[in-house]
Amino acid sequence: MARRPLPRILSSGSASITRSREFARTAADNATDVLHPLITITRGLRLLAAAGRQKWAATPKDRRGPALFIVAACVLAFALMPYGGLIALVTVMGAAAWAGRERTPVKTGPDEAETARLRSLYEALVPYFSVADDPGPLFCHGGDWEKAFSGYEFDADGRLTRLQVTYPAYFTDSEAASRARIEQLLHAKSGRGREYHFAWDEEGNQLVMSVLGALPTSIGAQRFVTAPGETVLGFTDGDAVQRTVPVHDGDATRDASPVVWRTGARSTEPHLLVIGQPGSGTTTLLRSIALQALQHGDILIVDGSGTGEYAFLTGRDGVLAVECGPAGALATLEWAAHETERRLIATNRARQSGHPVPQDTKRPLWILLDRPSALGHLAAVDGGADPQELLQVPLRHGRAANVIVVLSDQFDGLDTLGETVRTHCRARVVLGHCSREHAESVLGTEPHTTPAPDVPPGRGYARLGTAPVLRLQVPATPDPYDEATGEAQRQAVLGLLPERQAPVGAAVPDGTGVPEPAPPRTVTAAVAVEGLTLGD
Repeated sequence: MARRPLPRILSSGSASITRSREFARTAADNATDVLHPLITITRGLRLLAAAGRQKWAATPKDRRGPALFIVAACVLAFALMPYGGLIALVTVMGAAAWAGRERTPVKTGPDEAETARLRSLYEALVPYFSVADDPGPLFCHGGDWEKAFSGYEFDADGRLTRLQVTYPAYFTDSEAASRARIEQLLHAKSGRGREYHFAWDEEGNQLVMSVLGALPTSIGAQRFVTAPGETVLGFTDGDAVQRTVPVHDGDATRDASPVVWRTGARSTEPHLLVIGQPGSGTTTLLRSIALQALQHGDILIVDGSGTGEYAFLTGRDGVLAVECGPAGALATLEWAAHETERRLIATNRARQSGHPVPQDTKRPLWILLDRPSALGHLAAVDGGADPQELLQVPLRHGRAANVIVVLSDQFDGLDTLGETVRTHCRARVVLGHCSREHAESVLGTEPHTTPAPDVPPGRGYARLGTAPVLRLQVPATPDPYDEATGEAQRQAVLGLLPERQAPVGAAVPDGTGVPEPAPPRTVTAAVAVEGLTLGD
């Protein structure tokens, strides 16, 4: 059967029909733009009228009479005042325009992509949160994920930033291995490249996963607002500690959350152990501690690496010695052990006789030992004693004698640390990129966060005694004699140093002070205290 041709008006007039539709659509858009204020006011009047009806219906019958009287009085007042009708009209139109304005729709739930991500995460958790004989499983294949995920938040890219999971009561959340499996799964499914924090509520069977922001790396060396006996190790998250201190961050001043280490006779963590990878910022932390300790105490520095990172402290007031050779280091630590015993004896005699404690025993003595494993190896080659053996007295009795020991080493030297160091150094810091197992070997427990994807120098974890593990960012304290140090950071560190000690018999030019000597790169210093001279 032959197909009959279309009428001429349908075959040749399609172009005119299309032009007519475009003209009609353009006219409708222009009319909508012109009449948009009227449409808005009309919508507002309708909403105001509906709100008025609801208000009238909700008003008790015994109060409707007084309400009508008040409304009539207001209308009469506007009618009698000059331009009252115009003012009332403008007020009503303004209220209607405000009520009828276009509002951005509020998002009440996840979109399709977010729902698919949540469902995929729910299905991945089923093998870990379900058992075969559960009569009413909370997690099952094809189950309702909304019952298990009681809270969730997404960022602008559609990635999870917070997730609250309700898990069955029979899940072994008290075992570290079980928690680690769940945290590893959530980390992988929620997106790598970010740092996650996991908060387990064993009593309520709740797990909250949240994304952590990066810690600030722009805070440098400066005077921190602390009391005597308090040392700022670095800064952490705002909700992790209950204290803030004002800091200079660039050209601005703001409040930051510090990790404060308390020392002294009443401290439960009198000594500190710092472990990190090469270039992780362990030496930076020791320089920061040294600058803070010089405010109220004296310091002894033993640089086991021998790189001269502490040369800028040589000859400063309060710096008793800066040693990098095995012989000088052993002599300095031997003196520190004798000084600890002398302080104990002097304090004990003063208390037995009813006299105040001598002033020379009240001033804190800090022993900063960097890379004891390297120093011990050099001492063993020379046939000397291990420097750690000389630290037993300061570590065991340092709290009573006001002697503080800070040790810093790398992970490859962790096995060489003695039992005395591990027992008495209850304050621990781990810096640099490391696995959770390595962090647990130093801190005693795993951190509740995933390893950071990008670790800047000075970034790590801190744990003071049995307190929770905190994220840590050490303030930037570079070597001011290093050529790679910026001028601003160099001046910040030099501004914190005390004055130089005037050498015996040296003339001070024009009465202004001791001239600044050239920065040495290898350090050998001597200490003379109570007739005992130490040095190479």
